[in-house]
Amino acid sequence: MKYFKHKTSIIDNNCIIGKNSKIWHWTHVSKNSKIGSNCTIGQNVFIGENVKIGNNVKIQNNVSIYQGVTIEDDVFCGPSVVFTNVKYPLAIKKIDKKNYEKTLIKKGATLGANSTILCGVTVGENSMIGAGTVVTKNVKKGKIVVGNPGYELKKIKK
Repeated sequence: MKYFKHKTSIIDNNCIIGKNSKIWHWTHVSKNSKIGSNCTIGQNVFIGENVKIGNNVKIQNNVSIYQGVTIEDDVFCGPSVVFTNVKYPLAIKKIDKKNYEKTLIKKGATLGANSTILCGVTVGENSMIGAGTVVTKNVKKGKIVVGNPGYELKKIKK
């Protein structure tokens, strides 16, 4: 095996998991998902069907990544980050999986603890989302976004 899987984790059929990745306690990786190389998937993480996660991604504990979400390389997801895939969910209305909204987290982005990323948005390359922020619209490359709803605080200086 080219990756580490804790004995309590579940990996469904047809998953691709890259070299040197680590999948920790009570994590479920759903069918047809792809996790890149050198990733760390923390405790109690759920990765939905067909989710794509790039290389060198760190996902902290208690994160659920639902179908429709793509995470590019070098992304950090803090503890308890929330993703969604339906804009207006109702208990009495079934949503066809092909109608899930797409969410893209671009290379090098950082998502702070307890941030919520609503479906249908793109979080730009090398941007930073503050802890507890609710992201309701696209985030531009290299920006810091904070608050509820999230607003642009400033540009990251290099």
